Amino acid sequence: MRYRRLGQSGLLVSELCLGTMTFGGTDGMWGQIGQLRQDDADALVKAAVDAGINFIDTANIYAGGESERILGRSLRNLGIARDEVVIATKVLGVMGDGPNARGASRYHILHQAKASLERLQLDHIDLYQIHGFDPVTPITETLEALDTLVRQGYVRYIGLSNWAAWQVVKAVGIAQARTLAPILSLQAYYTLVGRDPEREIVPMLRAEGIGLMVWSPLAGGFLSGKYSGGDADGRRATFNFPPVNLERGDAAIAAMRAIAADKGCTVAQVALAWLLHQDVVTSVIVGAKRLDQLHDNIGAADVRLSADDLAALDAVTRLPAEYPGWMLERQAEYRAPFLTPATRN
Repeated sequence: MRYRRLGQSGLLVSELCLGTMTFGGTDGMWGQIGQLRQDDADALVKAAVDAGINFIDTANIYAGGESERILGRSLRNLGIARDEVVIATKVLGVMGDGPNARGASRYHILHQAKASLERLQLDHIDLYQIHGFDPVTPITETLEALDTLVRQGYVRYIGLSNWAAWQVVKAVGIAQARTLAPILSLQAYYTLVGRDPEREIVPMLRAEGIGLMVWSPLAGGFLSGKYSGGDADGRRATFNFPPVNLERGDAAIAAMRAIAADKGCTVAQVALAWLLHQDVVTSVIVGAKRLDQLHDNIGAADVRLSADDLAALDAVTRLPAEYPGWMLERQAEYRAPFLTPATRN
């Protein structure tokens, strides 16, 4: 297992992060995603830590807080030392009936940070993330609330999730201007069949030095290869998320199968390995319902893709050109001899 800096901090996190969305679900959406009880969760956490994963991600909204509770008990049950793991959680979603029991207001953030700490049985959160953009709350209010938590010692670092590039840059500017805790990471959906971040988000992350945590790296299981050719059994039959262009997706799966056969690995491992070969990626969040799934995901860290492999995958998954991207590229041609890899995007 390799470790990478989280953004521009000195914090080192494993290139694979254990996601806990499958912990504690009962009915509804969370039941479809996962219904793991304590013993099964303990086994997954132990396997992840034994493999060198030191990064675990959850959220207050997962199974109505039960994911955090189960994770907290797992850390206690397994006797995992607090300084051996980096615990990340998130805040934004609906956690009660009142109008203030949601969003990224100071009211909700400060209340839910304490509630997450209680559920996790921890005295601090290593990475506290805003789970999405709140169009009602001013960004300044959100950032000042996070800064309060950092200064009080309840949170070590802050991050965002599912924000547009312009929103992130605006937040970065506010944080710098007001000397608030810096934004170190963005959690976003990015896969071979979901390369949309390459238009605006990826260049922004490179320019600002912000780390990328990838959620749903197998596109809701699609990139395991189980759903190609129009098949839709399992979770995607009732919870088709994230959305996938099936024509482009099936072409990607075909290319991935050839590479997997050549390397003696699984299709899912090729999908994860592709992400680990992208320089903008800090950590890939892998979730599982079974130990064998988690072990397969962990094995992706050992898969090395050649330049030809990467070119073959790019050929069938690259995004069609859009404005202003194609115009920016055209107008930058006269500067090409002076460009470095870091300034090409």
